Amino acid sequence: MAASCYVYPVGCPAYSALATTKACQRALGSVNTAVGLKFKSHSLKSSSCWVKNRGWRCQPIASLPLVEGDGKSKDPTEIDGCSVETQKVKELPPKEPERDFAGTPCIPVYVMLPLGIINEKCELVDPETLTKQLRTLKSANVDGVMVDCWWGIVEGDNPQKYNWSGYRELFNILHKAKLKLQVVMSFHECGGNVGDDVNITLPKWILEIGKDNPDIFFTDREGRRNKECLTWGIDKERVLRGRTGLEVYFDFMRSFRMEFNDYFEDGLISEIEIGLGPCGELRYPSYPEKHGWKYPGIGEFQCYDKYLKKSREKAAEARGHSLWARGPDNAGHYNSKPQDTGFFRDGGDYDSYYGRFFLRWYSQVLLDHGDRVLSLANLAFEGTRIAAKISGIHWWYKTASHAAELAAGFYNPSNRDGYAPLAQMLKKHDAAFNFTCVELRTLVHEEGFPEAMADPEGLVWQVLNAAWDAGLPVASENALPCFDRDGYNKILENAKPRTDPDERHLVAFTYLRLSPTLMEEVNFNEFKHFVKRMHGEAVLDLESLNVFS
Repeated sequence: MAASCYVYPVGCPAYSALATTKACQRALGSVNTAVGLKFKSHSLKSSSCWVKNRGWRCQPIASLPLVEGDGKSKDPTEIDGCSVETQKVKELPPKEPERDFAGTPCIPVYVMLPLGIINEKCELVDPETLTKQLRTLKSANVDGVMVDCWWGIVEGDNPQKYNWSGYRELFNILHKAKLKLQVVMSFHECGGNVGDDVNITLPKWILEIGKDNPDIFFTDREGRRNKECLTWGIDKERVLRGRTGLEVYFDFMRSFRMEFNDYFEDGLISEIEIGLGPCGELRYPSYPEKHGWKYPGIGEFQCYDKYLKKSREKAAEARGHSLWARGPDNAGHYNSKPQDTGFFRDGGDYDSYYGRFFLRWYSQVLLDHGDRVLSLANLAFEGTRIAAKISGIHWWYKTASHAAELAAGFYNPSNRDGYAPLAQMLKKHDAAFNFTCVELRTLVHEEGFPEAMADPEGLVWQVLNAAWDAGLPVASENALPCFDRDGYNKILENAKPRTDPDERHLVAFTYLRLSPTLMEEVNFNEFKHFVKRMHGEAVLDLESLNVFS
């Protein structure tokens, strides 16, 4: 009888508090207990799945007792001193066969390199280990890798003094490994966000300027500054030791192009992704953890530095309503829910005359920044494809206002398509549209955070169609670490939609990220099968590989 069950190591102190909801297990990825017992990230689809203990034979979960309702097994099984209990959740219909992707279009697969692969002195960290890992990736027929070029490292000490030495060594290794390269122009801080395991600040001389003029940073209504990136209000302001924000970005990009001209010429560098905001994404830093934000808070508007205030005042005067220069005073706080605010609630001020004015202005500032920087990027990288990364703000998507998206700069309430104008702006520059969260399933979020009203699948469908309708090349990446078949299948479904009448598909996929966990045998074998299916190759006997490993 097919059953969905959870397996967790009761006897292991390290996992005594292991959550048993589907969402928590889905997010945990692959975990190892103190005794080497390994569990896959998602709940089981069948009681005939397996538990594998390293160095021991596999044992089918079907042999473990299941209990109806919410009671636990009275006969826990001991594996190497660790109790394993199962709990039956509900009956499920038989699982559908895995989709066969043989003969489908080949989608190149890239892997992001670790964030701290280049240290603050611009030196390559542990090249020997990296070389071995790259050989392993090459053995799986991975097409290439992605690396961040950090502004805070390369131009860290003095303006227009660039140090590319560590990147030169890295690119030489990649060239020998015959792997393609996607490069990110990272004009943002690293540290303090989900997945950040290193701290890389903005250049020291930028931070010095910020001490005297903190308005160069995004600012919330309470006056808190966010030093993740520069405010878009100084794109045309000469406040960076005689240069504007745009000039600083262009000089950095031009220096990279000149330094690595040989690798552009021989085709090693296949794409340049342009950092346009926090985490390299084109959005406002509306949900910073350093200011206390927690999922699924709506976030806050980030437009209270003096430069964006001035821009808003001009827009209000042009509209004939100077009082509209104020920001919304009833939009809640970082962790508010839409219905608890006067601005975002159903029928709230977001859809009033003032609300529509403010949100049009706020989103237009985002579009204008992307437009300006991508224009300069095309000048610096003529002949090479450029890309922009767009974040997947999927929480509160099922509400009318789409509050979290509005705070991030995407004017996408239920009565307006906020991604079509964004796609048209990218089309103007022939830029690829790189979107995140393609591995997430709405059902998992409904079970884990029902109050978030999230719909990642609905968001992905809307965004991909907006980009494809504009004729854009669309690429994607996963938002969270992914090691399991369920997550990979969701990526494949979005990469090669089964029901699309025009047979549209992604042009590339970038996996987040190279890590010791990915390199573990079981996880890497699963990843290799994923790469084959992305490439449109046949994977023999795929069903037999679907084990609890």
